[in-house]
Amino acid sequence: MSPTDHPHRPAWFDISTPDAPRARRFYQDLLGWPVNVLDETYALAGDDGGQPTGGIGQAGPDSPYVGFVAYFPVDDVDSALARAEQLGGTRVLAPADTPNESRIAVFTDPDGNRVGLVSR
Repeated sequence: MSPTDHPHRPAWFDISTPDAPRARRFYQDLLGWPVNVLDETYALAGDDGGQPTGGIGQAGPDSPYVGFVAYFPVDDVDSALARAEQLGGTRVLAPADTPNESRIAVFTDPDGNRVGLVSR
Protein backbone atom coordinates (compact mmCIF):
# COMPACT_ATOMS: atom_id res chain seq x y z
CA MET A 1 0.00 0.00 0.00
CA SER A 2 1.50 3.27 -1.10
CA PRO A 3 0.34 6.56 0.46
CA THR A 4 0.08 7.99 -3.06
CA ASP A 5 -2.46 5.34 -4.12
CA HIS A 6 -5.28 7.03 -2.19
CA PRO A 7 -6.43 10.55 -1.45
CA HIS A 8 -5.61 11.88 2.01
CA ARG A 9 -9.24 12.51 2.87
CA PRO A 10 -11.53 10.10 4.69
CA ALA A 11 -13.65 7.76 2.59
CA TRP A 12 -16.30 7.25 5.28
CA PHE A 13 -17.17 8.35 8.80
CA ASP A 14 -18.98 6.55 11.56
CA ILE A 15 -20.58 7.89 14.71
CA SER A 16 -21.22 5.19 17.30
CA THR A 17 -23.46 6.37 20.11
CA PRO A 18 -25.56 5.00 22.97
CA ASP A 19 -28.54 7.03 21.61
CA ALA A 20 -28.58 6.76 17.81
CA PRO A 21 -32.03 8.37 17.32
CA ARG A 22 -30.88 11.44 19.26
CA ALA A 23 -27.64 11.64 17.27
CA ARG A 24 -29.50 11.31 13.95
CA ARG A 25 -31.83 14.18 14.89
CA PHE A 26 -28.93 16.31 16.13
CA TYR A 27 -26.89 16.00 12.92
CA GLN A 28 -29.95 16.32 10.68
CA ASP A 29 -30.93 19.54 12.45
CA LEU A 30 -27.41 20.92 12.73
CA LEU A 31 -25.98 20.06 9.32
CA GLY A 32 -29.04 19.22 7.23
CA TRP A 33 -27.84 15.67 6.58
CA PRO A 34 -30.28 13.41 4.82
CA VAL A 35 -30.49 10.22 6.91
CA ASN A 36 -31.66 6.80 5.73
CA VAL A 37 -32.45 4.54 8.70
CA LEU A 38 -31.60 0.95 7.77
CA ASP A 39 -32.71 -0.67 11.03
CA GLU A 40 -32.71 0.05 14.76
CA THR A 41 -28.90 -0.21 14.87
CA TYR A 42 -27.64 1.83 11.89
CA ALA A 43 -28.49 4.71 9.58
CA LEU A 44 -26.69 6.09 6.56
CA ALA A 45 -26.00 9.82 6.43
CA GLY A 46 -25.86 11.32 2.96
CA ASP A 47 -24.51 14.32 1.19
CA ASP A 48 -26.45 16.87 -0.87
CA GLY A 49 -26.66 14.37 -3.74
CA GLY A 50 -28.12 11.70 -1.49
CA GLN A 51 -25.06 9.44 -1.60
CA PRO A 52 -24.13 7.97 1.78
CA THR A 53 -20.89 9.41 3.14
CA GLY A 54 -21.08 7.98 6.64
CA GLY A 55 -23.22 6.32 9.22
CA ILE A 56 -24.67 6.70 12.69
CA GLY A 57 -24.82 3.50 14.71
CA GLN A 58 -26.32 2.35 17.97
CA ALA A 59 -23.54 1.39 20.39
CA GLY A 60 -24.41 -1.61 22.50
CA PRO A 61 -22.62 -3.22 25.43
CA ASP A 62 -20.33 -5.16 23.05
CA SER A 63 -19.50 -2.21 20.77
CA PRO A 64 -15.75 -1.84 20.22
CA TYR A 65 -15.93 1.94 20.60
CA VAL A 66 -18.20 4.94 21.10
CA GLY A 67 -17.57 8.20 19.29
CA PHE A 68 -16.45 9.44 15.90
CA VAL A 69 -14.15 7.52 13.55
CA ALA A 70 -12.92 8.65 10.14
CA TYR A 71 -12.18 5.77 7.75
CA PHE A 72 -9.33 6.16 5.27
CA PRO A 73 -9.15 4.18 2.02
CA VAL A 74 -6.46 1.51 1.69
CA ASP A 75 -5.86 -1.29 -0.78
CA ASP A 76 -5.90 -4.03 1.86
CA VAL A 77 -7.38 -3.51 5.32
CA ASP A 78 -5.62 -6.51 6.87
CA SER A 79 -2.16 -5.40 5.66
CA ALA A 80 -2.74 -1.78 6.62
CA LEU A 81 -3.91 -2.78 10.11
CA ALA A 82 -0.85 -5.00 10.56
CA ARG A 83 1.36 -2.07 9.49
CA ALA A 84 -0.43 0.26 11.95
CA GLU A 85 0.25 -2.24 14.74
CA GLN A 86 3.93 -2.47 13.72
CA LEU A 87 4.13 1.32 13.98
CA GLY A 88 2.65 1.39 17.50
CA GLY A 89 -1.09 1.37 16.83
CA THR A 90 -3.49 -0.86 18.77
CA ARG A 91 -6.30 -2.86 17.18
CA VAL A 92 -9.81 -1.82 18.29
CA LEU A 93 -11.99 -3.50 15.66
CA ALA A 94 -10.62 -6.53 13.81
CA PRO A 95 -10.99 -6.57 10.01
CA ALA A 96 -14.59 -7.29 9.08
CA ASP A 97 -16.64 -7.43 5.89
CA THR A 98 -19.59 -5.03 5.62
CA PRO A 99 -22.93 -5.45 3.83
CA ASN A 100 -21.88 -2.94 1.14
CA GLU A 101 -18.99 -5.11 -0.07
CA SER A 102 -16.22 -3.30 1.74
CA ARG A 103 -13.88 -4.34 4.52
CA ILE A 104 -13.19 -2.24 7.61
CA ALA A 105 -11.01 -2.16 10.71
CA VAL A 106 -10.32 0.36 13.47
CA PHE A 107 -7.16 1.00 15.48
CA THR A 108 -5.87 3.61 17.89
CA ASP A 109 -2.74 5.51 16.99
CA PRO A 110 0.06 5.94 19.58
CA ASP A 111 -1.83 8.94 21.04
CA GLY A 112 -5.10 7.01 21.45
CA ASN A 113 -6.97 8.52 18.48
CA ARG A 114 -9.32 6.05 16.80
CA VAL A 115 -8.70 5.66 13.05
CA GLY A 116 -10.63 3.53 10.58
CA LEU A 117 -9.44 1.71 7.48
CA VAL A 118 -11.69 0.76 4.56
CA SER A 119 -11.16 -1.09 1.29
CA ARG A 120 -13.68 -1.83 -1.41
